[in-house]
Amino acid sequence: MGQHLTESPVAPAPKAPLAGLGRYLPARAKVGRQLPGMARTLGISLASMAVFLLLWQMSASYLYGVEASARIERTVREQGPEAGAQMEACIASGDVSCKPNTLPFPSEVLHAAGLLLADHREISAKKAEFNTETAELNVVRAEQGLDPIVYTGRPSFVDQIGTSLKTVAVGFLISLLIAVPIGIIIGLNDTLRIAFNWMIQVFKPVSPVVWLLLVFMIVKTLTLGSDSDTSFLISCISVGLCSMWATLVNTSLGVSSINKDYLNVARVLNLGIGKKIFKVILPSAIPVIFTGMRITVSVAWMVLIAIELLAQSPGLGSFVWEEFQNGGSDSNAKIIVAMFVIGLVGFLLDRIMFWVQQRVSFEKAVG
Repeated sequence: MGQHLTESPVAPAPKAPLAGLGRYLPARAKVGRQLPGMARTLGISLASMAVFLLLWQMSASYLYGVEASARIERTVREQGPEAGAQMEACIASGDVSCKPNTLPFPSEVLHAAGLLLADHREISAKKAEFNTETAELNVVRAEQGLDPIVYTGRPSFVDQIGTSLKTVAVGFLISLLIAVPIGIIIGLNDTLRIAFNWMIQVFKPVSPVVWLLLVFMIVKTLTLGSDSDTSFLISCISVGLCSMWATLVNTSLGVSSINKDYLNVARVLNLGIGKKIFKVILPSAIPVIFTGMRITVSVAWMVLIAIELLAQSPGLGSFVWEEFQNGGSDSNAKIIVAMFVIGLVGFLLDRIMFWVQQRVSFEKAVG
């Protein structure tokens, strides 16, 4: 009898784990063309950072010497040469008690950043331990209709970054809810645009301090008899009112400069006001509106620090003020850390808005 040979089915080759991501990644040829430019940009950026750090180091060293000399001379003048010699020896030893309080060195700022992160980990551990200890009690309190027991300890630097981001997000939302509808209305009507123009020109340059005081007056009156903390609400509204003007002006400009043919087509098709706005007006004006929104985000983040400082609400502004008032040996370095964080977060917020603009607009914006 002949033997019948059967072929066993061949198992399909396993897919590469990241094969599905291929369509989201740029083509190799495109990356190859862009690589020289990217390398040049990276090299220039690194070189400029090195120059910046060198100038910073030199400036800090010079100011340190000026402060040290002034302190020694003052000690000699007030207490005599022997005390001056002791002060000079103390400064040379690096003792914190007599260290000149001036611009910190880059290494000190880096060390302060590490201390802030370590402090955040310590506070997070305490918070987790507290939540574990009060979990069962909070369940009982919830059954009784009582508010849960919450951790009320000192917030960490990272916690205050999160609070500032939440404040600026709510303030930005408030600015959009006010500026975009008003901008659309006055952009569609020349008479209203003229009527609102004086108000925009008068209130746009008003200082954040004045807006904060105005909002404080109103919120304080509306919340009479309430025990709730209104500092967060005051900060959010103040940020929104300070930063909304760029979005308002750009929305009005974008709507008023729409091609009249688009509006004529909407009129021929008998589109209702809602469809006219969302199908014709906003898509045409969105590049100009987003330019105003990017400015609004930047202004909101910039004025937030001053508003938090004045309103005594938690956040980076409060952190900077507390460190300045504290006057500790590492306070100046922590303030510089906060400065870098504020700048980096502001840059990231602008990049996020630019990314969103690229996704929703039919015109490619220039970053």
